[in-house]
Amino acid sequence: MFAGDVTTPHGRRAAWLDSLLLDHGVFRTVWGNFAEVVPGKLYRCNHPTPGRLAALARRYGLRTLINLRGERRCGSDALSRDAATRLGLEHVDMAFESRGAPHRARILRFHAIYSDMAVPALMHCKSGADRAGLAAGLAVLFEGGSARDALRQLSWRFGHFNRSRTGVLDAFFVLYAEAAEGRKPVLDWVREDYD
Repeated sequence: MFAGDVTTPHGRRAAWLDSLLLDHGVFRTVWGNFAEVVPGKLYRCNHPTPGRLAALARRYGLRTLINLRGERRCGSDALSRDAATRLGLEHVDMAFESRGAPHRARILRFHAIYSDMAVPALMHCKSGADRAGLAAGLAVLFEGGSARDALRQLSWRFGHFNRSRTGVLDAFFVLYAEAAEGRKPVLDWVREDYD
């Protein structure tokens, strides 16, 4: 349905149809799943529509948009990239999995992005539940929070259910709490011990 071009009226219509129907964006038109993660620095939500992204950019002074889905050839991705460009936001792709244990290299890459991003920043995945929860929890740890605080970012309030396959994300924070919290900084643990 969507050929990757939003510069023409036909391409923009196709992107909206793809976003709303194939990528379940129709639900995101009424549900934003927005929350503050680090006050004045980092926010999270589901994949924002262009209008919602513009409203959030104005309200919070956003400077960076982090796409936790990674680069995708779908209408939602094309529309948000176009909106970010129009709004003057830096757009960063940082793919995480929602049903697999987080990879060491991806955690370290996310930390590098987090350390260098223009703030405030907004990060999103598809529904704002799992990948956004993982990244939000990591940010909490980067800021000196506890694994328990990080786990609060993976909750039913955001649509995350730890009794499904996405519970492996919770297991990451539980493992850190049991194996190293209070004894080793999270990034050292990820680099040296996490497998």
